[in-house]
Amino acid sequence: MTVHFIGAGPGAPDLLTLRGRDLIAACPVCLYAGSLVPEAILSHCPDNARIVNTAPMDLDAIMAEIEGAHAKGQDIARLHSGDLSVWSAMGEQIRRLDALDIPYTVTPGVPSFSAAAAALGAELTLPGVAQSVILTRTPGRASSMPEGETLKNFAATGATLAIHLSIQNLGTVVADLTPTYGPDCPVAIAFRASWPDEQILRGTLSTIEGALPEGITRTALILVGPALAATDFSESRLYATGYDRRYRPQTADSPWSDWSPSDD
Repeated sequence: MTVHFIGAGPGAPDLLTLRGRDLIAACPVCLYAGSLVPEAILSHCPDNARIVNTAPMDLDAIMAEIEGAHAKGQDIARLHSGDLSVWSAMGEQIRRLDALDIPYTVTPGVPSFSAAAAALGAELTLPGVAQSVILTRTPGRASSMPEGETLKNFAATGATLAIHLSIQNLGTVVADLTPTYGPDCPVAIAFRASWPDEQILRGTLSTIEGALPEGITRTALILVGPALAATDFSESRLYATGYDRRYRPQTADSPWSDWSPSDD
């Protein structure tokens, strides 16, 4: 028996990996976070599968479901929204699985910041503008922020910020970032990116609060940084004429063993 943690993607049912789809189809038990995982993804579950919405459950109840399936030798598809590497609460479940000696796998999913960037038609890293993306959040009821992980500190890097779980704190976000990025710094808000009711709002740190509709109070990502609106950036050397591509294989199957850093 194995628990398969699966990133279900940002919302659109077809933004699910083939591996994730196949695992869902092979598992007689599916535990899913119903508040953010679309029901269409559950259509991949086999007939007569036990499907449990974990949204109203606490961790003990979720683990009880897992232990029950484990006793019956039934594999579990454990679905979380987006990707499992950030803010998924997978870590605390894995810690308990390790203590119970229950095996698990992890299948990544499309993260919400990628879906938001796609909806914007934007590359978040542009040559000479920004070469880093910082995924962060503001303090909330579920989790505080470690000392040092503040928006003011992150702003000092000049990177593109993808601020999750913070739309209710938009005023604080603006106040913390404006002194460093400036009032004209581009901002975008992606509400339910990739869902049918997706909304994209664009503005600056000085205008975005006024542009936010009253109904958007959750499931929205805030993107901040000069790269969101830059047009005068330099072209990268990646496709430049005469660029030495000795470290870039001609095909995905090219043998890496043929190359050596000493060839540079």
